[in-house]
Amino acid sequence: MNLKFSLWLCIGMAMALFVSNEGIAADTAKIAFERVNVVDGRGGPVQPEMTVIVQDGRFTVVRPAALVSAADLAGARRIDGRGRYLMPGLVDMHVHLEGGVTVTPNGLREASNDRGRGAAALASYLYSGVTSIYDAGNVPDYIFGLRNEERAGRIAAPRIFATGGIVTYPGSHGSGPGSVDIDAWPVGRQALDALLERKPDVVKLTLEERGWGARPMIPALPDELLRSIIRRINEAGFRTTVHVSSELRATQAIFAAADTLAHPVIQGPASEQYFRLLAAKGTPVVTTLTIGENYSRLVEQPEYLDEPLYRKSLSAEQIRTLRSSTRDAWRESLWTHWMKLMTPVAMENLRKLHEAGGVLVLGTDQTLGPAVHRELELLQQAGIPAAALTRIATLNGAIFLGRAAQAGSIEAGKEADALLLSKDPTRDIRNARQIEQVMKAGKLIDREALPLAGR
Repeated sequence: MNLKFSLWLCIGMAMALFVSNEGIAADTAKIAFERVNVVDGRGGPVQPEMTVIVQDGRFTVVRPAALVSAADLAGARRIDGRGRYLMPGLVDMHVHLEGGVTVTPNGLREASNDRGRGAAALASYLYSGVTSIYDAGNVPDYIFGLRNEERAGRIAAPRIFATGGIVTYPGSHGSGPGSVDIDAWPVGRQALDALLERKPDVVKLTLEERGWGARPMIPALPDELLRSIIRRINEAGFRTTVHVSSELRATQAIFAAADTLAHPVIQGPASEQYFRLLAAKGTPVVTTLTIGENYSRLVEQPEYLDEPLYRKSLSAEQIRTLRSSTRDAWRESLWTHWMKLMTPVAMENLRKLHEAGGVLVLGTDQTLGPAVHRELELLQQAGIPAAALTRIATLNGAIFLGRAAQAGSIEAGKEADALLLSKDPTRDIRNARQIEQVMKAGKLIDREALPLAGR
């Protein structure tokens, strides 16, 4: 072996060792939040003067500061938590990430792969303190590709959970690019199994005939077909969520063995019997208030676009379009007026469901981080206490995904996704916007380096 080759071999081995050690150091970084007020995500009171230690991507110590030893803190990056509040990262359990579908000039929806738009939207979630999202219907290649990149650590994003294509009846709600349209069983099993082979995190179905508000009638999944599809999904080991908008269809989905509901009842006031049913079953219901309220809010209160979270998350061009052509169109839309009437109805249904002991889960049906904070604000306006909202926005999301044993609360052994806040979110949920640090998988996010559209 000549001297030159030996030298390059040694350099190569040293570089490989350096890269390996650097990766290990990044993965095993130890961080301690000292004397912090803990809002653990379970809906209880604030725990003052706590020390929380994170290592290997998980919470390892959650203990009163007085009981934490020097040995516990050895080697940790120590963060002074005095006067601050540590809570789990927020969730959005109903997203349709932009970039997967485009709308043509004649109104047709077509599959797309605009990763730039998707990356900016994902960054807006992290910047807003959202560390987990569930995409409830998208072009499968697009969203599963992004999910793979997120899990490999190649993109700045919250944890991505996804259904891929929506399972529905031909011509029904959600039928379009990437959907799995089934009109008979067992002949539809092959198409369903092709989706299941891609390992969706939760499979979404739609049960909607419309015919309400400004929406025309469409065909809906027959009951027996719905039951057969859900049974096959569960037998394969996957959870389900079902798009519904009425008490009738929601009840039908529950008795077809749906694991979760993707929306609250919005077509009218729900019955006390319905609230008791949901509470007894423990069926998680995603809140999705902002998708309807968003129309009248833009028409009547466009100044919200001046808020810092929105200005970071949207480009100047996007804001100009929203203030002008989008606002003009929505001002004339019957849908805007209908949803202005019905959003308070949905808010009241969610309040009553919460008081009955139901499981509410934060979700927006949008594709932008700041919408999560608006969703929380609307739920607080509905009369749900801020302390309860800290659970709805965190642990209940993990329950929705079937991951409550791994995530969603600040407990030793769980995944370390967290927010460090300057104000108490249990007093006013709007304080969840007062973000000082975002942590995902035990690593602190440089929020100012995220590829936001508003940069």
